[in-house]
Amino acid sequence: MKDIMTAPFVEEMKKTTANMYRLGWDERNGGNISYMLEEDEVKEYLDLDKVIRTISTGFDATDLIGKIFIVTGTGKYFKNVESDPETNLGIIRIAKDGTTAELLWGYKDGGKFTSELPAHLMSHMARLKVDPENRVVMHSHPTHTLAMNYVHELDEKKFTHTLWEMCTECIVVFPDGVGVLPWMLCGTNEIGEATAKKMEYFRLVVWGMHGIYGAGKTMDETFGLIETVEKAAEIFMLTAHLPRINTIKDEEMVELAEFFGVNYRKDFLNI
Repeated sequence: MKDIMTAPFVEEMKKTTANMYRLGWDERNGGNISYMLEEDEVKEYLDLDKVIRTISTGFDATDLIGKIFIVTGTGKYFKNVESDPETNLGIIRIAKDGTTAELLWGYKDGGKFTSELPAHLMSHMARLKVDPENRVVMHSHPTHTLAMNYVHELDEKKFTHTLWEMCTECIVVFPDGVGVLPWMLCGTNEIGEATAKKMEYFRLVVWGMHGIYGAGKTMDETFGLIETVEKAAEIFMLTAHLPRINTIKDEEMVELAEFFGVNYRKDFLNI
């Protein structure tokens, strides 16, 4: 059996969490990632019949029974994942009862998965119905995106439109727009349910005055979605107090979207 520390999915988690911490998106123990793995790729590194312990998820994830995830740990700092993945990450499988996670590897200090796992699982369930290839859910606190929450109306059409205006690539990268939720208590099933409902239509969901959720097929795609929103938000924050002389017009956004063949939210444009 191969060394789990050399597994591509462990390496991806190490590199991604280190990068997110370096960018200032995930201070302290802020942020979390869940990555759905294929059984065939995991069994090269782990004995899938060996369950270390079981942990209640506090949520009925019947639709995900048997699915395996690598998940960041609760209270764990992203900056420590790279040097000690076995303590800061865990690989879990949703048990047959749908409400229990079987720990297959990790959390070696007795810890467990992020407190926002129910929100992640709900989002996975929602996204899989839209696109069966969606495997990653990522939550972080990008600085400029968060700052924008305090000076911009939290209306998803207006918020998306402003982001689309900031960078030529935006309507191409996230043509489905950005869902927006008001401030809600984090770590609860209520915010998870609200996020999952938005995930039926968006791959990106802003948590008002908190951060952002992104979903995608790969780690790179999901990171890239959040990265692009954050770049657009940074440009907005750098220019919001200045007179606007130039902007990307709605007609130009249509030209972009149609040239690149993306299915964009026409109702989010003012045409």
